[in-house]
Amino acid sequence: MIKISIAEDHQSLIDGIDLLLKYEEDYKIIHTANNGKDLLEQIKKKQPDIVLTDIRMPILDGISLTQTITQLYPKIKIIAFTMFDQLEAIEQMRQAGAHGYILKSSGLNDLKIAIDTVLKGENYYDKAIDINSLGQNISNKKTILSKSEREILQLIGRGLTSNEIAEERYCSVSTVETHRKNMIKKLGLQGKGELLRYAIEKKYDFN
Repeated sequence: MIKISIAEDHQSLIDGIDLLLKYEEDYKIIHTANNGKDLLEQIKKKQPDIVLTDIRMPILDGISLTQTITQLYPKIKIIAFTMFDQLEAIEQMRQAGAHGYILKSSGLNDLKIAIDTVLKGENYYDKAIDINSLGQNISNKKTILSKSEREILQLIGRGLTSNEIAEERYCSVSTVETHRKNMIKKLGLQGKGELLRYAIEKKYDFN
């Protein structure tokens, strides 16, 4: 019996996975939580074989959760189960210790294959992911942002508005907006919303 824990802030998705695996004799969901902190508390009492975790969650996100589990419970296998297909997010989870990465758009059979694969000691990446671009892609994007842009990206990731960033950096709002536009163009993004998501997924590690 494969014991599974799920960290996901959308309860409807947890319910969906539970329903999909309900009649699978080889899989049993033993923990579910809507944030990483609550899942860690449950893992302390009973350890699963597999943890499925989203990346963006309140209180403790999937990257931090993965790092903590890897340090405290190295035998537990971790699979990112998320909507984010950006290479930066994938690399962050890989560096944190995740053994697999699968998109929420994948079917149940793909999820089961991912679980079985990592339990055999192998890594699993969604078929839609070009793993050959990992690492190189991130290195390139680190170098194309200036120091000021990286610093502003960190503040964006913290949820600050352009006005708040301007106050923090003692500059004009127009300067901040110019940096935003330049970053969006350099990173090939589609507006402020994607820039915010990018900053959150990067965990501000442009150091």
